[in-house]
Amino acid sequence: MAYGLLKPLAFLMDPERAHHATLRSAELLHSLGFLRAFTATAVADPVHVMGLDFPNPVGLAAGLDKNGEYIDVLADLGFGFIEIGTVTPRPQPGNPKPRLFRLPQAEAIINRMGFNNAGVEVLIANVRAAQYKGILGINIGKNFDTPIERATDDYLIGLERVYEYASYVTVNISSPNTKNLRQLQDADELGRLLASLKHKQTELADRHGRYVPLALKIAPDLEAHQIQDIAERLVGNRIDAVIATNTTLSRVGVEHLQHGQETGGLSGAPVRAKSTHVIRELAELLQGEVPIIGVGGILGGEDAVEKMHAGASLVQLYSGLVYHGPALVGDCIEAIARVRS
Repeated sequence: MAYGLLKPLAFLMDPERAHHATLRSAELLHSLGFLRAFTATAVADPVHVMGLDFPNPVGLAAGLDKNGEYIDVLADLGFGFIEIGTVTPRPQPGNPKPRLFRLPQAEAIINRMGFNNAGVEVLIANVRAAQYKGILGINIGKNFDTPIERATDDYLIGLERVYEYASYVTVNISSPNTKNLRQLQDADELGRLLASLKHKQTELADRHGRYVPLALKIAPDLEAHQIQDIAERLVGNRIDAVIATNTTLSRVGVEHLQHGQETGGLSGAPVRAKSTHVIRELAELLQGEVPIIGVGGILGGEDAVEKMHAGASLVQLYSGLVYHGPALVGDCIEAIARVRS
């Protein structure tokens, strides 16, 4: 109800300004102890994935809280897990503004943010200051000015720095807004990257006395042979999970809308079918050897259930929250719980 009243005002603002204003408003409500009163009470629906016990299977996708500034605020919304980032080793401003566009008729968003973030040291300080004790994913990427042939160096730095603070670490090689990044999804490059990360994970687990799972986030714009190559390398390198999917470069169905031809990744309702297709293909190839986290176009409980039926063990939300508010979290948890009971 409260979000329904605030949404028209937020949609009058520039999308990026509205994003920050909404988070600051939620932070104020959290500090006053009122935020939980505006959110639905989530039902308990525990699930065990990646060796971790999730209180429910509905999480927040990376991108909403890039620097980990609002972890405790977001915890009030009932998520079973929270993923922050994408964070890079060094701070970077991202792409020039404007870089975020709403397409309300399609319940979609186009962004070309470009991994804007304050750098890994700031994120770590924010995580250390948070009170949240739940499952926290940290999503890592490469700096825009790191040559693609040295991308592994950035991912290794990111993994080493965030390891002790994360419940799991996501390796983001699928943003369309960092030049050549998706090249890392190619079979040979992906194999080398994952092998290096797995070696570092083993080293860090010995050093810290704790195993932190690794997840790989992939694009929806993949051919069948690419999905098969990715599946083989996930299994071969014993990666702990795959997140399917990131945003799409496709403009099918939105090309006629205002902002529909903006450069960047498209999320929201138009990516739902593409994401679900990749999940279904991965599930058939992986046969349960690597769990799948489904994300892309979840705007209601039925969309979350569709992802689970396709083969996901967990789901994540982002763009749907912009259009439907915090109540979406409870709707998805309850819908999944009904089909799992």
